Amino acid sequence: MNKRTKRLLVGAAAALGLGGLGAAGAFILKKREPRAVAKKRRGQTTTIGDMWARPGMLVTFRAELMPGRDSSERIFRVARVLPSGRVTLEGFAGEHMETEFEALR
Repeated sequence: MNKRTKRLLVGAAAALGLGGLGAAGAFILKKREPRAVAKKRRGQTTTIGDMWARPGMLVTFRAELMPGRDSSERIFRVARVLPSGRVTLEGFAGEHMETEFEALR
């Protein structure tokens, strides 16, 4: 159902004073949350088995982020994995996301 149709149904329900139908319209309009956001809201975090990196693992920065450096110069070791899924690296400052690194082959 497209957005315009949803609005029409909710508007008609409100105009007719049908409370039950209005509640149904509100339910229809509610957008689904991505699974990660819903898990975080419920207080669940990803388990260590679901993480994309682990302490001690070697990761390689994408070439676009470090132009002019050889592949061997873009490799760093993961120091720790934060609850948000970001990682800190040994010998490199800051927190980094999974998208900053090359995919594992």
